[in-house]
Amino acid sequence: MTRVVRRATVDDVWGIHEIARESWHAAYDDVLGCERVDEVVDDWYALGDLESSITDTSGRDDAAFLVATDPATPESGDETDYCGFAHAVPWPEDSSVAFLARLYVQPDSWNDGIGTALLEALETELSAGFERLRLAVLAANDIGISFYESRGFDHVGTRSSDLGTGFEEHVYEKPLSDANG
Repeated sequence: MTRVVRRATVDDVWGIHEIARESWHAAYDDVLGCERVDEVVDDWYALGDLESSITDTSGRDDAAFLVATDPATPESGDETDYCGFAHAVPWPEDSSVAFLARLYVQPDSWNDGIGTALLEALETELSAGFERLRLAVLAANDIGISFYESRGFDHVGTRSSDLGTGFEEHVYEKPLSDANG
């Protein structure tokens, strides 16, 4: 199947929300519990907030909200099959750094290259305006950590997570100048 990585539109919010829910359950149920995952997704990926994030990045060179899809086919009817999404914005404290706020892929599509395609598209879009790409990933997310490390990100710090007491996140960075050659 041909996957398309493109800028997200507000029409994509439900598909993005569902990817967030499924990928969070796959990655974090054992760490946070199913109910807490639902609470976090409902809070952090509320449809109105996703619409605002997509609208805010529209037409900007310093931010992007991308979605990966399998285009509608006669077999799937008019529905688009959503595979993953990524969202990056400027880091507020350092104008040379872009922050990868979100990158999630449908669990059934893990290891299919979708996360890499989304990340490469973001790096291409952001490399002209930023020197580095930074992200934070829960310390307990072995799948995410492995993905980012295999794509050239270096661990640069650890901090407390907004998820509550006892949860930590690892901060990773990657130079964007090396991303495209």
